[in-house]
Amino acid sequence: MSKTILIVEDEPILREIVKDYLLEDGYEVLEAEDGKQALALFQEHEVDLIILDIMLPELDGWAVCRRIRKSSDVPIIMLTARSDEDDTLLGFELGADDYVTKPYSPPILLARAKRLLENRRVDAQESDTLSGRGITIHFPSRTVTLDGTNCSLTHTEFEILACLMKNKGMIITREQLITKVWGYDFVGDDRTVNSHIRNLRSKLGEHARCIVTVVRSGYKFEDQP
Repeated sequence: MSKTILIVEDEPILREIVKDYLLEDGYEVLEAEDGKQALALFQEHEVDLIILDIMLPELDGWAVCRRIRKSSDVPIIMLTARSDEDDTLLGFELGADDYVTKPYSPPILLARAKRLLENRRVDAQESDTLSGRGITIHFPSRTVTLDGTNCSLTHTEFEILACLMKNKGMIITREQLITKVWGYDFVGDDRTVNSHIRNLRSKLGEHARCIVTVVRSGYKFEDQP
């Protein structure tokens, strides 16, 4: 079954170019030219990934991302004409999974979308569950529970937690996390990883003690108190 991608872009020419690339690659495409229309389409359709411009009429991309993250972990790639690092970090803190600066190459954008969707497909083929320290990951449904209570994570937070739990007791460097979660072509730095780890720990609450920072090395999941 083909995946559905929602493009949220107020510039018709850019939207059409991205749409053509996605259609040619076999994806179903939904289009929105402003934030309100994007939220309406998201509520009406089953969407597998969102390509979301930040500078939009009605509601900007920040607001759209914030609202979607209240109910869904659907992968979100944010687009912006600005290269300000603080903007990038804000996007990640709101729950974006990737960030592309204009002008961008449509094939590269498509490759990043494919990677996010592939991560979800691979997770669905993993062993059904992975548990440790009161945390349980259920891969087929991509859900996480803390002592039986549901914990809502974004796509990227889920991938980071899964990577650490699959390698219990082993130090995973920030570079390894970037390669695993975002891919070799990701343009980012330690602050990007740190931002996602901070968000993940906040959501895990007291269970966050299992994610240990190894100074000047990376992170590891400790299965024993």
